[in-house]
This record gives sequence, structure tokens and C-alpha cells, in this order.
Amino acid sequence: MDSLRDLLIDQLSDLYSAEKQLVVALPKMAKAASNENLQAAFTDHLEETEGQVERLDQMFEQLGEKPKRKKCKAMEGLIEEGKEISEKDGLPEVKDAALIGAAQKVEHYEIAGYGTVRALAEILSLPDIAELIQQTLDEEGQADKKLNDLATSEVNEGALAASE
Repeated sequence: MDSLRDLLIDQLSDLYSAEKQLVVALPKMAKAASNENLQAAFTDHLEETEGQVERLDQMFEQLGEKPKRKKCKAMEGLIEEGKEISEKDGLPEVKDAALIGAAQKVEHYEIAGYGTVRALAEILSLPDIAELIQQTLDEEGQADKKLNDLATSEVNEGALAASE
């Protein structure tokens, strides 16, 4: 990497890989969840994630670049953690609480990554790219809030009641 533009392309490529991995993982997380509202949250976020991939495609097109072939190892690890949770034996309500935790780790990773590339786009005077990134950041923040609301309004209470 010899420039901030190179760094931007590298980081966008990493996020592209992360989002592509999530497109595969989210249906599995929805299937692993027993709470209907949690299943719906994962399914709804799948649609958003597919839109985020399209948005990343737009960014690369505007930059005259293609995503680098790289695998986001951080997302791979976060998804593996979610997979381990879904494969564990235990009370479905407690597993739902654990799935929310795993999903929020993913959201926080994405928020950090998109915050970084937005700052790079801004310093590189790429307002159209920064605006596209902000749209994704807004969606990721809303997804995190939805997961938090689910945890505090019904999932964690259900897990507590089931485990007593």
C-alpha cells in the first residue's frame, strides 16, 4: 500500500468479503434461532446485506477498481463463533441470547470497518463514496439497535425464565 487510496481499496475489499460471507451465514443464523422475531431480524438483515454488497459494487465501479481477492479473516472468525453457538446443545432460549451476542459482534466489526473507510473517503475528497458508506453505516447501526432491543425486550428474559 503506497497511498490512502490503496488503503481505501484494500479496506473496501475486506468489507466486500465480509458482506459476501454474511450473505451465506445469515440464513443459517435465522434457521438456528428459535425466537420468531430474531429469525425475522436475521432475514431482514440478509436483504440489507445483499443491498450493501450492491452498494460496494457501486463504490468499486465509481473508483474504477475491482475488489481485491482477499478473505476477511475477522469475519470468518466471527461467523465461526456463531456457528459454534448454533451447534451447541442447550436451551433454545439461551442459544437465542448467545446468537444475538454473536450477531452484535459482527455488527460492531462492520461499524468499525465502515467508519474507517468513510473517514478515508472523506479525506480523499470522495463525497459520493462517503455517502454510500454512510448509508451502510446507518443500516448497521439500526441492525445493532434492533438486536439490542430484542435482547432486552424479550430474548434475554425468555432465556432467564427457561433456565430457572
